[in-house]
Amino acid sequence: MTVETVPINSIQIDPANLRRHPERNVTAIKGSLARFGQQRPLIVDHRGVIIAGNGTYVAARELGWTEIRIVRTELRGSEATAFAIADNRTSETSEWDQQGLADVLSALRAEDADLAAAAGYTAAELAELLGEQQSAGAEAEPPSEFQDVTEVETEHECPRCHFRWSGSTAPKEQAA
Repeated sequence: MTVETVPINSIQIDPANLRRHPERNVTAIKGSLARFGQQRPLIVDHRGVIIAGNGTYVAARELGWTEIRIVRTELRGSEATAFAIADNRTSETSEWDQQGLADVLSALRAEDADLAAAAGYTAAELAELLGEQQSAGAEAEPPSEFQDVTEVETEHECPRCHFRWSGSTAPKEQAA
């Protein structure tokens, strides 16, 4: 296996790629690339089409990279397609040791607050994984889609943003 460094414009995304890379995914990949650099090459076929690493390619382009490391595969046709699917599917079928992950991410955060983010976790995801409440407190602002619930009598807290509110459950009287 030979790793090559090529101009990023000399290869292309697989137009038949079945794996989607929403903004959240690309943002996480960009964070990893920015912090750690490219730690594994993309896999490219004989035509310069990316078989594995399409998300990394998108993230690298968004970061302004002009070169990227690749490995050329001899796989073609159905073999290349099946490999591309297997490359994604095999990571989906694995599982995290949740407690171990929480312990390691907590230690990383204690060492360097940006390491957990570079590992792909938002502050909210990390807080949820660690069983912490985010320090939103009484000053928290509700999300824009949060409905006005002044009719609620008891204290409540949104599990997503930790906004707190209280009020009455009695229906509002309409003016005559």
